[in-house]
Amino acid sequence: MHTPLAEPRRSIYFDYQVFPAHTASVNAQVQHHPVVIVGAGPIGLTTALDLARYGIPSIVLEAERQVSEGSRAIVFTRRSLEILQQVGISERVTSAGLPWRFGNSYYRNQRVFRMEAPHDPDDRFAPMTNLQQPCLEQFLVDACHANPMIELRWGNRVKALAQAEDRATLEVDTPAGEYTLQASWVVAADGARSAIRTLLGLQLEGASYEGRFVIADIKIDLDLPTERLAYFDPHWNPGNTVLMHREPGNIWRIDYQLARGETPEQALSADSLRERINAQLGIVGVANPQWELDWCSVYSARALTLSDYLHTRVIFTGDAAHLLPIFGVRGANTGFQDCHGLGWKLALTLKGIAGPGLLASYSAERVGAAREIIAEAGKSTRFMTPPSAGYRLLRDAVLSLSLTQAFVRPLYHWRTSRPHDYVDSALNCKHDDNSRFSCGPHQGAPLLNVRLGDDQFLFDRLGASFCLLYFTDAIEVPSDIQAQAQSLRDQGVPLQLLAVVGNRQGEVRGADGVIDDPGGHLRNKYGASAGGAYLMRPDQHVCARWHHLNGQALRDAVETALGNE
Repeated sequence: MHTPLAEPRRSIYFDYQVFPAHTASVNAQVQHHPVVIVGAGPIGLTTALDLARYGIPSIVLEAERQVSEGSRAIVFTRRSLEILQQVGISERVTSAGLPWRFGNSYYRNQRVFRMEAPHDPDDRFAPMTNLQQPCLEQFLVDACHANPMIELRWGNRVKALAQAEDRATLEVDTPAGEYTLQASWVVAADGARSAIRTLLGLQLEGASYEGRFVIADIKIDLDLPTERLAYFDPHWNPGNTVLMHREPGNIWRIDYQLARGETPEQALSADSLRERINAQLGIVGVANPQWELDWCSVYSARALTLSDYLHTRVIFTGDAAHLLPIFGVRGANTGFQDCHGLGWKLALTLKGIAGPGLLASYSAERVGAAREIIAEAGKSTRFMTPPSAGYRLLRDAVLSLSLTQAFVRPLYHWRTSRPHDYVDSALNCKHDDNSRFSCGPHQGAPLLNVRLGDDQFLFDRLGASFCLLYFTDAIEVPSDIQAQAQSLRDQGVPLQLLAVVGNRQGEVRGADGVIDDPGGHLRNKYGASAGGAYLMRPDQHVCARWHHLNGQALRDAVETALGNE
């Protein structure tokens, strides 16, 4: 019988709540659901909220009875906030979080590199926002509890799984006993130690790095800005690396590398933590530090992925699908892109609208993204934690030269997580004008946000649908485009048509809405002219663009994006 922790976890800054465990009679009739999501972390909860936008109900199973322990993921990128905006919690995140855009690298107490993440007036969100994972999870839990399409079942652990061609059957253990559940699809969002991955006998592929790090969250009032701080080869941890991040509530995250041969138990002892944290605080100018420990743990850098995220009736996402080095804030941020790419494809598949290639494209796109991230993150990881004597020699040479030679300092860049471009996606239109555009988001790239007014942005106008941005100065959308758009809607395809008007104001017949662009800012940023258009997938990635759109071209592009090629 499953017995999850029933006492609230201890924390200085977060008030843990223990939720009632869901129980079911062992003799109850087996229920069938469209989607069962295993794991109520950030990715599982966001998946449930995203599916609900399309009218797809889900059951979320969580083995624990409270949100996760410790700060864990703390840095969320602009793209993650754009995704969280779509599921309705971005305002809570930005209100509680700390925005930032600069990162600093130090060697021998000298700043040798300063990273500046790009930010301009068209960006609603900061490049990075710091917020502890339990806080984010609580916002997502609140949204799920308020959504009638989602049922959260706390204290429910999956202990067995069997698959047939059209369903999966789960055996679920609870504090009151076991019950059986069936689903058309199971989404495995149960994290790095995925029980579903183990039950299916699947192995991650890739590399694990030798370097291990302590994470320590401490409460202390430091007069330092919210910026990433990286210290290479500090006197108290020679040859290794230390990272510092400010979190809300006067909490500071300190990550430092363990000495070779040191065990996690040794590193997490009270004396070891006190000595090393005090030494690091001395580097930032605190002579007699007074601090309180909130949470600590040990992690290692890994760069691993499943080769396929789709296994009969089980779909993997987030850390259950891949384990990525944290350097460059890639873990949760990559997971948000996973589930946002999955939500619309799974929803349209369940509704019978998708073509045969749509759900398969989720795996192809996201495995490709993970492999690209692994290749890129490996460079940062090898710099932070050199895996061999040769890499260490090279890294130490860069450190030494950086004191006097500016040309080597960009090697400190930590290659921040960024949204993946699906340039090779099977869902991209084959016969549009993509190659003839001189600017604007290309095929596979995420939509560029644009400020439409003092407090309005393009992403505020997007819904759970395909979106056609049609640039025009006419009073009506051409009849052939209207006819094809209506035909697609009659098939059940969610399609939003927004007319972007520059030289006149008022309604445009045949459009679902009008975006006034009197100065031509949006038109110029997208390299568009009257009669041109951009087609966006429901996850806001561009799948086609034209200088002159006609109805048949729209039909062909949508059919391709539905996986019918």
